[in-house]
Amino acid sequence: MATTTRIDSHIPLTERKYLLPLVLITSLFFLWAFGVNLNDILIPHFKKAFQLTDLQSSLIQAAFFGGYFLAALPAGWLMERIGYKKGILSGLMICATGALLFIPAASSLLYVFFLFALFVMACGQSFLEVAANPYVTALGPKQSAERRLNLAQSFNSVGAVITPFLGAAFILTDTQSGSAQVDEASTVRIPYLVIAAIFLSVAAMIYFTHLPEVHEGKEQLGDQRLKLSDVWKFRHLRQGVLAQFFYVGAQVGVASFVIRLTEQVQPGTPDKIAARYLQLHLLGFMIGRFAGSGLMKYVAAPRLLSIFAAGSLMCASAAVVATGSLPVFAVVAIGFFHSIMFPTIFALSIKGLGAYTKLGSSLLVMSIIGGAILPAAMGYISDASNIQRALIVPLVCYLYILKFALSFSGRGSRDTAAPEYVT
Repeated sequence: MATTTRIDSHIPLTERKYLLPLVLITSLFFLWAFGVNLNDILIPHFKKAFQLTDLQSSLIQAAFFGGYFLAALPAGWLMERIGYKKGILSGLMICATGALLFIPAASSLLYVFFLFALFVMACGQSFLEVAANPYVTALGPKQSAERRLNLAQSFNSVGAVITPFLGAAFILTDTQSGSAQVDEASTVRIPYLVIAAIFLSVAAMIYFTHLPEVHEGKEQLGDQRLKLSDVWKFRHLRQGVLAQFFYVGAQVGVASFVIRLTEQVQPGTPDKIAARYLQLHLLGFMIGRFAGSGLMKYVAAPRLLSIFAAGSLMCASAAVVATGSLPVFAVVAIGFFHSIMFPTIFALSIKGLGAYTKLGSSLLVMSIIGGAILPAAMGYISDASNIQRALIVPLVCYLYILKFALSFSGRGSRDTAAPEYVT
């Protein structure tokens, strides 16, 4: 069971001295939503511009998730040496570089150049994920760490909701497939130039702002070098990495299948109408993030995670076996229950890691690769059977997340050690 079912509702979200740093770091969560969610716009856009096959267009997600996966561990090692602030600045500069690479890519008209630009941008965002998630948990009382991270992640979901609308307005065109390739490719220049400028602006603000550096449990190790094998000794981190792998795979897979499921169970549904169900799914996700952050003031994070995992499990079960319109409404509702999973799993998994927090964060970010693997498994099942049967994959994911939430407990003094702040 969870460590506790009673919490002190009077514990503040943060302290006054951490308010400005928390606001600046929270802005990063909103910002990197643009990089992640613009991929859904780029896939059909580049497919038309370069006359790609479905497999070729899917390389966009492969390049992006690959960048996240490959950069996460180096980011953790680097931040052990340079700290959170310099790590965040490094991530912002890499992101800006990737965004700026879209300009020569548009001139070259080489699809592989665009993939490289996306890969570089994803590497930068991996740095930001590795740094920002644990840093937010440290900017205030440790008892409200999960609530603080859920609130910060709520602004990521706001960015996720508005990005498709902005991308459709400034990137997508009405030209037919194969025509005006230069114009099609060049439409990404201005949006990504603006994105690069925003990354650089935020980097400047963070550079000139005093951010408290956090040294988690350095006194435990002294001059001893951190070893990756040692971080795996934390059982709750191992379970959390697997839970995060399952969660990200389920989130990406379910969102990718909302429109297709709607068109399958409601034959004749126009694409635009089916897309509205995806918008509702994402809206529920955003509402759940803010609601979950508020609920954590009164409900312990592991217990709330178990409730949301159980809700996802019931909705997925209904989507697999039900008929008529119920499966559609079930996958729409899953968006709400997905909301708190990533930040809550993350915060619980790094709790008490001490000096190993940055490396543990790296492993949790690497687990995002589930978003590339599990949706492919869903596609395989869908091709062999149907889309409803493919939802068995996220159903299994929710079972493990529920198990993780119910079994989470303190595991000794190493897991409960508080980080040391040096200002």
